[in-house]
Amino acid sequence: MFLSIFDIFKVGVGPSSSHTMGPMIAANRFLAALKDGSDRIPGSGTLASLKASLHGSLAFTGKGHATDRAVILGLAGFTPAEFDPERATRIEAEIRASHRITTPQMGTLAFNPDTDLIFDYDRILDGHANGMILSAYDDAGALYMTQTYYSVGGGFVLTERELTQQADDIPPPETPYPFRTAADMLAMAKSSGLTIAQMKRANELSQNTQNTLDAGITKIWTVMNDCIDRGLDTDGTLPGGLNLRRRAHKIREALEAERGQNLSAPHTINDWISVYAMAVNEENAAGGQVVTAPTNGAAGVVPATLRYYLDHVPGATPAKIPEFLLTAAAIGGLIKSNASISGAEVGCQGEVGSASAMAAAALCAVLGGTPEQIENAAEIALEHHLGMTCDPIKGLVQAPCIERNGLGAIKAVSAASLSLRGDGQHLVSLDACVETMRQTGRDMDHRYKETSLGGLAVNVPEC
Repeated sequence: MFLSIFDIFKVGVGPSSSHTMGPMIAANRFLAALKDGSDRIPGSGTLASLKASLHGSLAFTGKGHATDRAVILGLAGFTPAEFDPERATRIEAEIRASHRITTPQMGTLAFNPDTDLIFDYDRILDGHANGMILSAYDDAGALYMTQTYYSVGGGFVLTERELTQQADDIPPPETPYPFRTAADMLAMAKSSGLTIAQMKRANELSQNTQNTLDAGITKIWTVMNDCIDRGLDTDGTLPGGLNLRRRAHKIREALEAERGQNLSAPHTINDWISVYAMAVNEENAAGGQVVTAPTNGAAGVVPATLRYYLDHVPGATPAKIPEFLLTAAAIGGLIKSNASISGAEVGCQGEVGSASAMAAAALCAVLGGTPEQIENAAEIALEHHLGMTCDPIKGLVQAPCIERNGLGAIKAVSAASLSLRGDGQHLVSLDACVETMRQTGRDMDHRYKETSLGGLAVNVPEC
């Protein structure tokens, strides 16, 4: 399975790639299916109304993740990549007041969010913990079309049909370096004499033009970096009811005030790494524009590590940004293909753990690491997130998520540094670590997989 850098890094909107972006994308796909009409139920009348039901983790933490809002706006034609917050607020208010929704190309249809958008806490769909059913009805109230969608993490959405298809039935696109495992990746790097980033670039160029690839990578970093800056510049309280204060702005001010005064301990660099990540995830929690890396809940780790490299590492150069992001995407693709990046499927080890592995590998690469050292860096970072649960308080991507991104970035930097002190030879392979994560996620109790039914979510008062 070939996953492009633009699959791993998507420009979107907070607070969640699986619970906000995914449902919005699913709603868009349902509109396209209605327009196509090939799945319309024979004999149905004129399209007249819409309904939606959310299941599993989408139901349990949907309110905190703004899943209901994402579905409403997706049915109104909004997309994560082109999201206009002011217009979205106005359109949502109109839909809630009128109980009607104006869809692109399908006209105005009946839709009352209070009764037609159901949080079904009792029925968990078989395909994935993040399931939703979208249905349309005709003017006589008969079913016109229905489709089940699964938001499988990182903004990836599959229909029930797509989810059940055998991978072998879908031939992967031809690429010059089709590595499916880390072992394949290392073997191909050795035989070709290329770096991981060079192989990843060659694979991308087999699917995209050079201009498209380069412009896309530039946009990814621009959005990431702008998100860091907005988070560092913005103060106040995050929405959602926890009354959680933004901290990145004041921490950055304190760090800048200490510069040149010989007041900082050496470990203060960790505060810089953390504050970059926290700035991103505070923006995500506020519903701002972020880049999945590989998810929204873990969106701060990769940009924070790259910003650390650019701002604090002697000899760092922006010319290395493509190498950093291509390497990170290669590792993220391996993890998603062989395990999961969905907190609802494997817990936070699949989100912040995956992001930390991606960032560690990328930093190791731009610091001159060999392919073996890069693989080692990814393994170190992922190994020490194994078993991490996803237990967001009140279902919000705030606590423990925001700080957790800061620590994930710190682990990434430490993992890259440790790997560079060795020769790339190590006991636990990245492939073994990824498989362990998959098995651990499979065995993890559902209360600790983004349902907010266990852990911190039930032991910390919602105040």
